[in-house]
Amino acid sequence: MTVLTALKWAQAQPGIDRTDAQVLLRHVLGRDRSWLIAHGDDALPESSSAHFSRLIRRRQAGEPVAYLTGQREFFGHSLTVGPSVLIPRSETELLVEKTLAGLPRGAQVLELATGSGAVAISIALARPDAFVLATDLSATALAVARRNARRLGATVTFAAGDWYGALDAIEFDRIVVNPPYIAAQDHHLQQGDLRFEPPTALASGADGLEAIRVIIDGAPPRLVPGGCLLIEHGYNQGDAVRAILQAQGLQQVRSWQDLAGHDRVSTGVR
Repeated sequence: MTVLTALKWAQAQPGIDRTDAQVLLRHVLGRDRSWLIAHGDDALPESSSAHFSRLIRRRQAGEPVAYLTGQREFFGHSLTVGPSVLIPRSETELLVEKTLAGLPRGAQVLELATGSGAVAISIALARPDAFVLATDLSATALAVARRNARRLGATVTFAAGDWYGALDAIEFDRIVVNPPYIAAQDHHLQQGDLRFEPPTALASGADGLEAIRVIIDGAPPRLVPGGCLLIEHGYNQGDAVRAILQAQGLQQVRSWQDLAGHDRVSTGVR
């Protein structure tokens, strides 16, 4: 089997598209896309062919490509990921962008439920003058985040705890969070990549807003005057999240839209 015939075979399998085939073969061979194009007639070693075939079968069973390769690109950085953490998604880059916008020099930033560390690490790399603290309840997730921070050279402080449970009396200029926000009985949890991701990072109560209420309720006393909470949420939750922010006395409440035009990140200022 050559590189080209391996790709053609993979793309002929139900549920496998060209991108999946290329990404998985690049992972197996440790090569980039241009190498695959230039070496289409090269023979695959038998071990590589067998490994590629196993990955294609696992992808057909629904396993996310990010878990199969152990890597995910986010905000220009390659992050290690695995089944213990949520796969970073492109829409969450909006959360990073809005956090960085207008961030004061020497700011103190808190990220809750950091998972792979994608958000905290991206902020720390973009603004090395900032103090970035990231928390998570999962010790396994924190281990992944720490490895990512070390490998990428990001200065992030990590702490274990449930939401604000890991904190002292420190106040922050920004609190950022991509919490679980899917309703517990939502049928999407049984579809696609979501079937393989940690349920506690996805679902939150009957309406998907349980964690968001806890986060917003605890934010005001942990923000400096003029500090703000930025929170990612579901595409149809903008109205509800803004109402909760306002009910907790936060000011300048607004939302930003993702590329699809849906409310995706909402904010409120102390």
